[in-house]
Amino acid sequence: MAQGFDWPVLMRAGLRGLGLRPAEFWALTPAELQLMLGQDSGAAPMARSRLDALMAAFPDTCEGADP
Repeated sequence: MAQGFDWPVLMRAGLRGLGLRPAEFWALTPAELQLMLGQDSGAAPMARSRLDALMAAFPDTCEGADP
């Protein structure tokens, strides 16, 4: 079953949150609205495997402490 857009939520985000005028809101493509709302605007969160690799490469140490 295809899922549609939640227009009330999108309209609130565009008109109230972003301060767009109705004509500006309706002139946007879904991709433009998504970008303006900050979705998909960065790198994916770090996965556990990457965190483990960083921890192995840069282990926490205390200067002058006995091992």
